Amino acid sequence: MFPLGMVVFPHQQVGLCVFEPRYQRMLSDLDGERRFGTSLIARGSEVGGGDERLPIGTIVEILASQVLADGKTLLLVEGVSCVEVTQWLPETPYPRAVVRERRCLQCELEPALLKSTQSAVRALRALQSEFNADECIRTNCEMDADPRVRSWQLCSMTPMSTLDQFKVLSLVNPNDRLRLLAEICCERYGDYQRMLALDLAPGPMN
Repeated sequence: MFPLGMVVFPHQQVGLCVFEPRYQRMLSDLDGERRFGTSLIARGSEVGGGDERLPIGTIVEILASQVLADGKTLLLVEGVSCVEVTQWLPETPYPRAVVRERRCLQCELEPALLKSTQSAVRALRALQSEFNADECIRTNCEMDADPRVRSWQLCSMTPMSTLDQFKVLSLVNPNDRLRLLAEICCERYGDYQRMLALDLAPGPMN
């Protein structure tokens, strides 16, 4: 397991820098599997251990890796599936856990809800770009044709706090997930509008 200060959603690609010896050992122990688990740190630091972790995480797959001259390893990983940690094991030589797959309910996504949530996410990203375009990913990025994949893409596109990220990841009903995303977008949109009216830059999201 690789505890992080962020949530990785299924179908989301992120870059990671691995430099601690214990995680370098973890990578060497993957034995060609190229998959490992991540979990959100609730309290503490990513470096050095001693952190507290939340029980819902994501299995990620390594898409590309590069070892730098200073020994650090750069990874490009993509979220594969959600898991629930049922037991943390002794952390020698690195964090390990017993996990079980956490499947989403096999219910049909509501087309109107998916469409309205996608519009809400795009509108929020467009408004956010007025503050800092460099931190705003493209609002017109190509969306997957599969509604379930698209719903996860919207999660990774939505600017929200890590706590909200965890709440979204924890939901097993994809329609409930879209409704929560829409609520978060509505609240955050109002925040940005108020800051625009006061000519203020947004603060960090906690």
